[in-house]
Amino acid sequence: MMKILEFNSLSPEEFLNRDIQAEEDVSEAVDAIIREVRTRGDAALLEYTERFNGVKLARETLRVSAGAFAAAREAVDPYFMETLRAAAENIRRFHERQRHNDFILTDRAGVIMGQRWTPIEKVGICVPRSPEAFPSTILMNVIPARIAGVEEIVVVTPPGEDGTVSPEALMAAELAGAAEVFRIGGAQAVAALAYGTETVPRVDKIVGPGGIYVATAKRKVFGRVDIDMIAGPSEILVLADGKTNPMWAAADLLSQAEHDALASAVLVTDSRRLAESVQAEVERQLENLPRKEIARQSIEDNGKIIVTDSLDKAVEVVNRIAPEHLELCVDDPFALLPQIRNAGSVFLGRSTPEALGDYFAGPNHTLPTSGTARFSSPLGVDDFMKRSSFLCYDRAALSACADRVADFARREGLEGHARSALSRKED
Repeated sequence: MMKILEFNSLSPEEFLNRDIQAEEDVSEAVDAIIREVRTRGDAALLEYTERFNGVKLARETLRVSAGAFAAAREAVDPYFMETLRAAAENIRRFHERQRHNDFILTDRAGVIMGQRWTPIEKVGICVPRSPEAFPSTILMNVIPARIAGVEEIVVVTPPGEDGTVSPEALMAAELAGAAEVFRIGGAQAVAALAYGTETVPRVDKIVGPGGIYVATAKRKVFGRVDIDMIAGPSEILVLADGKTNPMWAAADLLSQAEHDALASAVLVTDSRRLAESVQAEVERQLENLPRKEIARQSIEDNGKIIVTDSLDKAVEVVNRIAPEHLELCVDDPFALLPQIRNAGSVFLGRSTPEALGDYFAGPNHTLPTSGTARFSSPLGVDDFMKRSSFLCYDRAALSACADRVADFARREGLEGHARSALSRKED
């Protein structure tokens, strides 16, 4: 049963304890996997796929074939294909607005400077399987990369027991614009993307969610390649007033609790009556949830209801927790929105469940977890681009400031810098 806690009696440690550091044995196992994939390439990938996924693949079947894509087109029902297309269009429309413009400054004689955005060339996208590869994750990660102009987008996802990737996932990859899909997952997939194998191309950046082995591997290869974030277990915080339907609030909390036993579902409310109603409703709904054992453990271990004496205090709780997903189930959510400083994605109003953002609405569902919304952002077009600055001085413009540049350099003890600037100074 979800615990009901009074805000005024909570210590800082009782809000959420979220440490996403891997245990030492996980870290050591990931080190070994990365080392094996670096040295043995495809052979190591095949062995790990058999060990961890129970599937024996041949090297030539690591990459999903054109025939498998053709079969998927026939297998996916027309209704879901329309859903995929609609979701993809919503995601594309939202992310198109994230494009940046280059700029040039020419407001001083003899000086040109500016900034330009260029796409990352190769990106790898990790897609978890539970129990099937997530088409939604493919859309949310591939589409922004494609908008950014990434030339090569590679998807990796673990195979099912029969060695295949679901037709729905393959159609999402094709629709979004992925170049290739590989039947690999876990830390070994991250290592393959970071270092390359005979079959899997090396990429420049790895994005996408995963369990503790994927998260640990991404942390370890960072620097060799870029990564998007270290994702922790899924989170939802529902901020609700006493007018909120407890059935809706409970359903939304369980929508995240069913992800993972480590997921956290939190209700913050200024109504003790609502707190008790939601507590009872969660218990009722759990009994009919297919993944009830996972969801119950999540609720028992990490779920909580925090009762505050005002909505202002509820907002304070939100900003302290910095949740991945935040629902504002109040009469005027837009009045509260300016007060929200720390949240990955905000769902406004009682008719905007978090599940809408997971699949269909448009904003990205790859979000900062574990309190990192204090300083990081949802996945977007920016994550697949890089900025370069440029400048050009003619000789007269350089001569006008060369003495100041040289003086600055000498104050930092760098005579070579000073001479470099002075050498071009006009007589």
